[in-house]
Amino acid sequence: MTNATVDLEMIPAIIKEAREAAYIAADKFFNEKLGGEDQMACGFAWVNIWGVKMNTKLGKAFKAAGLDKDYSGAISIWNPSGINVQNVDVKEAGAEAAADVFTKYGFTAYAGSRLD
Repeated sequence: MTNATVDLEMIPAIIKEAREAAYIAADKFFNEKLGGEDQMACGFAWVNIWGVKMNTKLGKAFKAAGLDKDYSGAISIWNPSGINVQNVDVKEAGAEAAADVFTKYGFTAYAGSRLD
């Protein structure tokens, strides 16, 4: 269930905060754990935000901010960090950080990933 107390005008700022947190976490993992070298397992990561109906004011605010639901029925952001590497662990670190931001604002959000 989502937080009904979130001001709809905050949605773009929340998305921006999530993307920034994702980039910081992914970049930190990349540099500290991988030594700045894109290596090991390749894959994809994303964050899913559950429980938002797109025909509500909240859903329309997400849509206006450029997000939409995917095939799973969740609002999905692929590679929220935007980091340009192939390593799945780096992308997972970013997706987890983004999910934490959405959770902080009362949304039900989870990171997901898969190997390529």
